[in-house]
Amino acid sequence: MAETPILYSFRRCPYAMRARMALLASGTCCIIREVKLSAKPPELAEASAKATVPVLVLADGRVIDESIDIARWALKKSDPEGWLERSDDDLIAANDGPFKHDLDRYKYPERHGSDAHLHRARGVEFLNRLEDRLAKNQNLCGSGRGLADMAIMPFVRQFAHVDREWFSALPVPALRTWLDRHLASALFASAMVRLKPWASGDEPVLFGQSAQPYAN
Repeated sequence: MAETPILYSFRRCPYAMRARMALLASGTCCIIREVKLSAKPPELAEASAKATVPVLVLADGRVIDESIDIARWALKKSDPEGWLERSDDDLIAANDGPFKHDLDRYKYPERHGSDAHLHRARGVEFLNRLEDRLAKNQNLCGSGRGLADMAIMPFVRQFAHVDREWFSALPVPALRTWLDRHLASALFASAMVRLKPWASGDEPVLFGQSAQPYAN
């Protein structure tokens, strides 16, 4: 156990989802600590001043507290599906920047004092960009799934869930097929395992391919 990384995570956080899926795909086993966002354990803030999930504490004490960096760290160790070959830094940056900005202001207009319809329309511009790609290939960077898909899919999922009926009527059939396929995958099911919030003194819970094997 002493040589096993520790992952602070939250099941419904899209950033944490992408990190968990990459850890699973790489076969990296870690100790997972589910965080209750309204009662964050002090150990999380001690590991990272940001105190936001995901945070990965490596066995040597190093800390990785950006989700995409956790994903790349894991895949550089082991990448049996070739996810790093099917990545797109610019597309991921557009997702994490402008699209996430609009997603938050569409989903939580009261919190941000925003015009939800305006930000929803801006979000659709990004979805149309994805649709153009997916009309030509099953995934964003070719036929096989890759880091671009797994880094972006959790945020599209969140966008779709704000108003599912409205989303189902959008003229983005390839995007919906792509989203539904990944949501139905064994990988996503394994990444979304339900855990009780962690507290100091709890028995360690293993997460990773050796703990939760999945089939492609």
